[in-house]
Amino acid sequence: MARFSDTRRWTRFTLTMVAAALFVCAAFLAAAYLLDPYDTGRSPLALKEGVRPQGPRTAAASRGRDPAFDSAIFGNSHVQLLSPERLDAATGLRFVSLIAPATRPKEVLTIMDWFLRHRRQAPKVMVVGIDWGWCTVDPALPNDKPFPFWLFSRSTAEYLVGLMRYDLLEEMLRRVGYILSENPARGRPDGYWNYEQGYRDQGYGRDPALLAKLQQHAETGGGNLEGPFPAALALESLMKRAPAETVLLLLRTPVYATGLPKPGTANAKADAACRSAFEGLATRRPHTVLVDWKKDRPELHDPDLFFDHTHYRQPVAKLIEADIAAAIGTVR
Repeated sequence: MARFSDTRRWTRFTLTMVAAALFVCAAFLAAAYLLDPYDTGRSPLALKEGVRPQGPRTAAASRGRDPAFDSAIFGNSHVQLLSPERLDAATGLRFVSLIAPATRPKEVLTIMDWFLRHRRQAPKVMVVGIDWGWCTVDPALPNDKPFPFWLFSRSTAEYLVGLMRYDLLEEMLRRVGYILSENPARGRPDGYWNYEQGYRDQGYGRDPALLAKLQQHAETGGGNLEGPFPAALALESLMKRAPAETVLLLLRTPVYATGLPKPGTANAKADAACRSAFEGLATRRPHTVLVDWKKDRPELHDPDLFFDHTHYRQPVAKLIEADIAAAIGTVR
């Protein structure tokens, strides 16, 4: 009889602990949903706009739905130096930088979809940085760095599951501080992030070993000799959801001279095939233009204008911006 009584007590204790755990999880989830730590707009509460300074992977949820911007830059660090302010001045538009370093097409397309879903009016211009990652033959569009796909999901259930993370406890405390503060530090609304000082701090531009590495040949063609090019197809499919008058500007990002494919090589063939895939998209879709900076030009031979084979400096960024502004003028 005592043994049966002990079993009942343990059963009640277990059920009580499970119920308590479920209650705590539910309370945490409800609080996270209401506080909306990354300013996704899902909370029914009227919360302070923007987010605290943080990485662009999460900050893009807030920036991507900001109605102050009618145009956007998408991609990774290969378009990170493009300045929204300078493009605004050159075009009369309002750009936001929705870049995320070390991302590939799958992540970029996810952020583009988020941006499109949160436009009250037709976007004016969408600039997409096209690098070797867009040349993949893999239809899964694999990514090799963590990315919060759940944050941009169309599924509320997926978003709620994503909120159930240990690191969100700390983020929620920061969110409360941000909301309650009269003058909180806010992440830059236009998303611009100048990486130059970070590269200098790592020795780029003065370390002899890094300078010597810059003079070594690098393969940047993507390795896809004949296609298909699923990233180009996925981008074309996504843009069918955008208004026809939205300008899509495809920017083939520059590489240092030693990263340019050598004529007659398999690398050059792969690069040409990839370029052709995006040229086809530019031909088929109205108000679409390809700006190609991955071709031989004097600036690409100056080691003082590059940190490594694919990361250029401000003078190159300004030249690219001028080409972007000119190209926009031809298709608007």
